[in-house]
Amino acid sequence: MLKLYAPAKINWSLFVLNKRCDGYHNIQSLMHCIKLFDELILEEAEKIDIVSDLDIPLEFNLVYKALFALKERYHIDKGARIILKKSIPIGAGLGGGSSDAASTLLGLNRLWGLSLNREELIEVALRIGSDVPFFFYCPIAIVEGRGEKITPLKIETSYTLLLVKPSIHISTQWAYSKLTEKRSQESQSFFKNELTKCVNYSDNIKLIYKALFHRSIDQLKNLLKNDFEPVITAHFEIIDEIKDKLLKKGASVAMMSGSGSAVFGVFRDKEEALIASKDFQSHWHLVVETCKSL
Repeated sequence: MLKLYAPAKINWSLFVLNKRCDGYHNIQSLMHCIKLFDELILEEAEKIDIVSDLDIPLEFNLVYKALFALKERYHIDKGARIILKKSIPIGAGLGGGSSDAASTLLGLNRLWGLSLNREELIEVALRIGSDVPFFFYCPIAIVEGRGEKITPLKIETSYTLLLVKPSIHISTQWAYSKLTEKRSQESQSFFKNELTKCVNYSDNIKLIYKALFHRSIDQLKNLLKNDFEPVITAHFEIIDEIKDKLLKKGASVAMMSGSGSAVFGVFRDKEEALIASKDFQSHWHLVVETCKSL
């Protein structure tokens, strides 16, 4: 039996660039694992048995997709029993499903004695979702392309976050469609022009990482950027309301993670975050720490 803990993540930055020929978008993002985990238990079995508290059809469960993608790629005729215990909310932009998929691949690699290296696992991971490869490089990394270009970084300090998720579920596919629609309306030449600005995005991400590394929290205020945020807030005003409230309650900076709907506020210490959390009782909320390099 194997027990694994799949971490959630936040995006300190998320830039959506041009649409690729394969239908995906190129992105640039700084992703960081946080101390919020789903639990996976993997056991040997004759057949496939996936037990989960997720209220979704099995075929949409990324643990299920990861298992069958691995079996298909390497022609594996073995079974497994996987128990998934969720703590990371779905539709939150915290990468729970992607992290579960990565942990499933890592766990089955051990359970089935496949001896696959990280690059081989990432090849399978990309069949499941663009965020999945990042979780092989925790705790922090620059992610580019459709998610396959990863530059791991080191971080020796952790940050206190207050996560707040309103009771709305946002599909990543829907978020991309709304972003594309908005940009098409604004400028037909947007994507072509954006390609020339990648250096600026890279510089922004480097500045964010430098501020995080040196614990210069105040410098983050003018650096954090999520291209999905204005699109999502146009449909769900609650996102902006939560951001504003986090700032009023003492957060140094606040931003939506991924395609939403979770918002994180960065606080000076855990005590301040816990005090602020009392004002978000009507939403799912949690005080967590970002992960440090081992």
